[in-house]
Amino acid sequence: MVATESVVSLLVIFALSLLIVRIGSIALRMTGLSPDIASFQSTSAFSGAGYTTEEAEQTVATPERRKIIKALIRLGSVGLVSVIASLVLSFTDAQGGNAFNLVYILTGVILLVLAARSEWLNRLLTPFIEWSLERTTDLELRDYTEMLGFQQEYRVAEIDVEEDDWLAYETPDSCDLNDEGVLLLGILREGAYIGAPGPDTEIEPGDTVILYGKEDRLMELSERVAGDEAAHQEAIEDHEEELEEQERRTNG
Repeated sequence: MVATESVVSLLVIFALSLLIVRIGSIALRMTGLSPDIASFQSTSAFSGAGYTTEEAEQTVATPERRKIIKALIRLGSVGLVSVIASLVLSFTDAQGGNAFNLVYILTGVILLVLAARSEWLNRLLTPFIEWSLERTTDLELRDYTEMLGFQQEYRVAEIDVEEDDWLAYETPDSCDLNDEGVLLLGILREGAYIGAPGPDTEIEPGDTVILYGKEDRLMELSERVAGDEAAHQEAIEDHEEELEEQERRTNG
């Protein structure tokens, strides 16, 4: 029974930790962080890993983010999750019928894990988190994930440019990415970042370009080889059809 209790305790701690990290991630996303960065920094703060990265500097750059990180650090350091797990197991022993109680606890653990991984948790907690942050900060919050369509088919992607890629030696003007429905947000070059590149900024082999657009278009663009103008024209036509469809929905 001792071994069983240890396993159950570990599962309860894991499930509750996952839930707290997810809530912290949702809160950080609402301050403008990307989903990946928010998730990583929430995990880092709660676990006390203390990674020192540029992303971590972004996370503590504003008062509202510092409040969220501080709460996650406190929850992780005081061992609240372990205490709750111990109380749950103590309740199980006190009530008798351990076999059935263990089934109930394991069922609850599974439900917690599913809840922590589901999108409805985001929708459920977002209003409460927004209300809480607005009462303690001066920032006008925006859910950038929803605004930019990240939960639908739009993404921000980093593409490494190689010598024989379609993007190599092109400029924002010459490659007409806007006509494909793709925005060039920036270029990473030898450790330097070129934000909002000018129309004549040449994309060089070895660069990493940061693009915003539909996921399938970004995937196709990352695999497009030099000289494939047919793919470029097809992408333009697809985007024009999407714009026409959007206009029909708007006017209809």
